[in-house]
Amino acid sequence: MMTLLMVLHVMVCFVLITVVLLQRGKGSDLGAALGGGGANTVFGGRGAGNFLTKITTGSAIIFMLTSLSLAYLGSQAADVQLFDSSDLEQSESAQDGLAPSAAGGEEGAAGELEDVGGLEEIPQPD
Repeated sequence: MMTLLMVLHVMVCFVLITVVLLQRGKGSDLGAALGGGGANTVFGGRGAGNFLTKITTGSAIIFMLTSLSLAYLGSQAADVQLFDSSDLEQSESAQDGLAPSAAGGEEGAAGELEDVGGLEEIPQPD
């Protein structure tokens, strides 16, 4: 599903770029150089403007819908969380200055508690 939306999104992007460049501006622009002025003879005197405007509007709507869909699906597929429950437990024990050892928070074999590796006070040289 995600791959299909990406392919559709890229194709609509190219259509949108092409249609916008082909539209006739107020002055001489890229649309006139690429045949935007000649398109009036194919679609009629005023038909090309309406036709290109409708294509631009439709492709812009599809582009926005695919953008929103990809953003939503991408956020649902991601397993990254801002705070992990194990991180919260470690931060709570770090506030106490000590982390539980492998023996379940009891004193270790040497009789000392483990350090969590947080901030340590550095003694001033004498």
